[in-house]
Amino acid sequence: MANSSTVDMDPDVALRLFEEGATLVLLGVPKGTELGIDCKSWQVGPRFRGVKMIPPGLHFLHYSSVNPPSCGGEVGPKTGLFLSLKPREIVLANWDPKEEDLDFSASKNEEEVSRIRATLQELDPYLGPYPYEVMRKWVSLTDRLSKEVADNLQPLSGRICAYSDVIPEIEFRHTKDRAEQPRNDTACQSMREGLDRLPKMKQREGTELRFSVIPEKTYPPGATPAEITQCSLDLSYALETVLEKNHELQPLNLLGELQFAFVCFLIGNVYEGFEHWKCLLALLCRSEDSMRKRKELYLGLIAVLYHQLGEIPPDFFVDIVSQSNFLTSTLQDFFQYVSGPGVDGTLRKRAEKFKAHLTKKFRWDFDADLDDCAPVVVELPEGVTVD
Repeated sequence: MANSSTVDMDPDVALRLFEEGATLVLLGVPKGTELGIDCKSWQVGPRFRGVKMIPPGLHFLHYSSVNPPSCGGEVGPKTGLFLSLKPREIVLANWDPKEEDLDFSASKNEEEVSRIRATLQELDPYLGPYPYEVMRKWVSLTDRLSKEVADNLQPLSGRICAYSDVIPEIEFRHTKDRAEQPRNDTACQSMREGLDRLPKMKQREGTELRFSVIPEKTYPPGATPAEITQCSLDLSYALETVLEKNHELQPLNLLGELQFAFVCFLIGNVYEGFEHWKCLLALLCRSEDSMRKRKELYLGLIAVLYHQLGEIPPDFFVDIVSQSNFLTSTLQDFFQYVSGPGVDGTLRKRAEKFKAHLTKKFRWDFDADLDDCAPVVVELPEGVTVD
């Protein structure tokens, strides 16, 4: 690997990882490919054959193909996948030049894996050591994320891509299908007309991230106008619905999903991950009733956010147009609700410390006047009218 920094590792830790660590054998990866594991990446050199001494557990392998300098040297979009590695496990993959992707099918061939294990000592000089200096950070970003949650959220294709793989909704195989589409041989008279002429696209089946679906309607069926207003201010009904449908047996796995979305965005460059992270955070921070009932969930949320917010510049969340900060407004609601009656004392104190930490570190003002008198526009159920 090129440009990898070395750090002094405790000899006992090094010995333990050498004996018990997992190994990724990645054969045929072209020189110049950007490849990384967890929070560290490198540009692959000509001798690279994989990564050794990987601590057992959940990891995120990510890579981008690079055009040779003679063809411009452009870096392709990033591809990643979560891997759960056992002690001394060998995972074998070969680079597929046609797909510009790693093919892990060889890992299912026990004879091939046994052959690699027998020649591991010869391969050792070509294996880069796991970047142990980022281990603490990686664990802090994924301590709530289990293999089961990651497997359930990853696309069925097994790859998390920085771009959406989209195909036309209608394939236009027949002349008749194409004839029914808007013509493109005349100038558009408006932006709307131009957009209407574009083919309708959909994500290729199996490539979608399988995040929990957050309900559009935040109130129960048959709710009265007063209940609709209440459920629009306090999102607890929507949060409990998400937990019941996706994490009923382990509600704290929602924090794992929050971490999964954040890693997809922070390391995998997946914008959809950032959007889902924002939606989950807003849901959690604006669920006043749930804060009274789910102490452990919210104590965990504070710990997760503490580590996540240390990875992003404070001005990242400022909207370019409105100059409003999504994060400060969302957390302002959280700190207001968590200081209310009926909230566990330990949770309230932890939230006060977290608020003080953020105020000191980022100079965010959570005590600005809340616009309590602003009207709340709510959607009424079908057939309900207000006189």
